[in-house]
Amino acid sequence: MSYLVLARKYRPRNFTEMVGQEHVVQALSNALNTQRLHHAYLFTGTRGVGKTTVSRILAKSLNCQGADGQGGITATPCGVCSACTDIDSGRFPDYTELDAASNRGVDEVQSLLEQAVYKPVQGRFKVFMIDEVHMLTNTAFNAMLKTLEEPPEYLKFVLATTDPQKVPVTVLSRCLQFNLRPMAPETVLSHLTQVLASENVTSEPQALRLISRAARGSMRDALSLTDQAIAFGSGQLQEAAVRQMLGAVDRSYVFRLIDALAQGDGKTVVETSDTLRLNGLSAASTLEEMSAVLQRMAVFQSVPQMAGAVDADDPEASETARLAALMPADETQLLYSLCLHGRAELGLAPDEYAALTMVLLRLLAFKPQSEPAEKKTLTRPETASSGQAAAGSAAAQAAPAPAPVAVTPVAPPAARPVAALVAQPAAVVAPIPPAAVNPVPSEQAPPSASAPPQEAPSDVADASEPPPWPGSDEPDTVGVAAPTATALPVRTTDGFDRNQPPANGGRAQVAPEYVAIPVRESPEPGARLQPLPLSAPIPVSARYTPTEEGDVWHTTVQQMVAAEAITALVRELALQSQLVARDGSHWLLRVERESLNQPAARERLRAALEAAGHAAQITVEVGVVIDSPARRNAAAAAERQRRAEEIVNNDPFVQSLMRDYGARIVPGSIKPA
Repeated sequence: MSYLVLARKYRPRNFTEMVGQEHVVQALSNALNTQRLHHAYLFTGTRGVGKTTVSRILAKSLNCQGADGQGGITATPCGVCSACTDIDSGRFPDYTELDAASNRGVDEVQSLLEQAVYKPVQGRFKVFMIDEVHMLTNTAFNAMLKTLEEPPEYLKFVLATTDPQKVPVTVLSRCLQFNLRPMAPETVLSHLTQVLASENVTSEPQALRLISRAARGSMRDALSLTDQAIAFGSGQLQEAAVRQMLGAVDRSYVFRLIDALAQGDGKTVVETSDTLRLNGLSAASTLEEMSAVLQRMAVFQSVPQMAGAVDADDPEASETARLAALMPADETQLLYSLCLHGRAELGLAPDEYAALTMVLLRLLAFKPQSEPAEKKTLTRPETASSGQAAAGSAAAQAAPAPAPVAVTPVAPPAARPVAALVAQPAAVVAPIPPAAVNPVPSEQAPPSASAPPQEAPSDVADASEPPPWPGSDEPDTVGVAAPTATALPVRTTDGFDRNQPPANGGRAQVAPEYVAIPVRESPEPGARLQPLPLSAPIPVSARYTPTEEGDVWHTTVQQMVAAEAITALVRELALQSQLVARDGSHWLLRVERESLNQPAARERLRAALEAAGHAAQITVEVGVVIDSPARRNAAAAAERQRRAEEIVNNDPFVQSLMRDYGARIVPGSIKPA
């Protein structure tokens, strides 16, 4: 007796035996129980999910006669009547299966439709089942449209396809469409457990989990792999044998890689990748397994309740939950994305294991640092280290408080003038509080640098004016040259309060009023942009030295360009050249690049000059050009740009925005009209 494979032996024979397709079973069962039957059904889905099985069960439900021969249309066919047994064995005359992959022409479809005029021979309904219907030609589809739309009352169409996108909409609109879904690995695992229990085959749960994942939603593939695993393992399903048969990567390697990545251990990552190479395991399978584990880790991180309720019999679930608690959620998402995109990069690399190593090390490159990022503020950084600050704090508690330190406002770095600083001897200085900073336009240059402790003058000037810089013979004095600048209307704080002379006759110090400045944890991108200087330097390409013939040549070239007398390479030659000398109708030109000095371009330029009433003969030499139309045009454009920027920067409204709200002008955003 020949052996019957598991996929055929355990094919469901009624709706109750079907697994994973409850939505289709419920709809068809209710339709059969209420006698609301459509004349055409379309079942779609990937391979091995039950399209042909549902068709045969539907045919049995329509033609079942019951065990006593008195049955009718039912959602639970008996399986013992002649109609049920004949349909299962494939010899029922009123049930016809047509393979559209090998019978895709219009002649085969017409021969099938010719049988539609005859009533059923044995059953209650004729059922035409067309498998892989998307393989039919357009002519064949058109030939069956009329019969498919209005068939005889005893005829039912059942169409099955794995690619519904190729089925014409004219056919889709005439059918009830049911999409059979791929089955979950848990569903496949449960069904395989029942099948192997019926076959009396011993198996390890982890081996069945491997087969369930390898089936990728197809129950037929799962049963076929089970047949192969039984033969490979001599009647037993063991994890090692099944893993070797499938060529699957042991998830212990995956867990080791993820653990090393979570701890930032690059050495373990490289060593594990080399182990995979030595064992001949697939790099693509490694990334695939990692993606599956990371997906489950992300679920555990988002729903901690699921991590606490893992199956104790599944060691992989507990290990996944441990890794989910070890790796941050953002790194899990990043590594998952890298694994998905890394699979596409394996074919581009000369060595797939090197590509695998690069994909894994990429997370370490993007791994955020443990120490916090440095905060950027508008105030001056502290001059004392943390240890010096602590020592200063302890000394402050044991000694009298030092006199306040006089500090002048510090200008922004972009507007700070160059000053000569006098070297001062090293000394332990208490931390200086940040000075009040008012953003000012770059044209205004307020005094910068902080003044050391100094003696207050006896006659105090107006509080709104900055204190003078008296001479001092102390060794720690820093001299700063304060430039003069035109004062712009800016918002300033009130005058500084002078400290009263102490009773013991000590020296009084000038202390400014400190204004609190908010610290932004992560500055906005626009805050890093600095405004362009008002007087931007002219580019080198726009610099020129006026020559005696420069005005004549610039005017002539501009006229020819406006009249479109010269174009392309000839126009470039004219713009980049310098008129050196004129001798009647003979002009001498000079260019810097030899590539522009082409015979054809020279001749066309000469013809254009002659047509304009200028030179009848030209000579072009290669040399240094100091005055050309291109340089003059660039200089004029740079001057217009500078004026436009100056107008915008000097606008009172723009200055108020920059001063009051910290606005900045995006470089390159100012364009002259």
